[in-house]
Amino acid sequence: MVLNYGIYSDALAEAINLMKFSGLRRFAHSLGKLLLNLEMPECDGIIPVPLSKNALRERGFNQSLLMAKVISKNLRIPVHMDMLLKMKDTLPQVGLNAKERMKNLRGAFKASGKISSLRLLLLDDVMTTGATARECSKTLMSAGAKEVTVITLARAGMI
Repeated sequence: MVLNYGIYSDALAEAINLMKFSGLRRFAHSLGKLLLNLEMPECDGIIPVPLSKNALRERGFNQSLLMAKVISKNLRIPVHMDMLLKMKDTLPQVGLNAKERMKNLRGAFKASGKISSLRLLLLDDVMTTGATARECSKTLMSAGAKEVTVITLARAGMI
């Protein structure tokens, strides 16, 4: 199941871009609160889509993790930030078509920890083709997750 708060356009797109690319991490709190308007399924934990170590170092923060913490605090659902790791640096997804995006992410993620039988919320900021969500969900399900529900702040068409 996939739940999207809104469409990646106008003020929502601008706020996401300011948070991610201008380092305005304070936007994560307000954007995370928007996600509380979604009807969340029962779950055992929230998994923010991870960044690679180099991408995290470059950006300085993981926007999905910051938004996950807002949901966690309000709904009392634990955040599991080490259950899904991005093991390799990949090309930026922007500018890649759907097939290239899937190939770019193949094998990039690794699951760790006690995932067996857990119902998980996978949180990302923007979904374009769904390549990231598919690869992350596949990795978690292969590790034994009972179900993975994808939650995004915004759904985009191909850019």
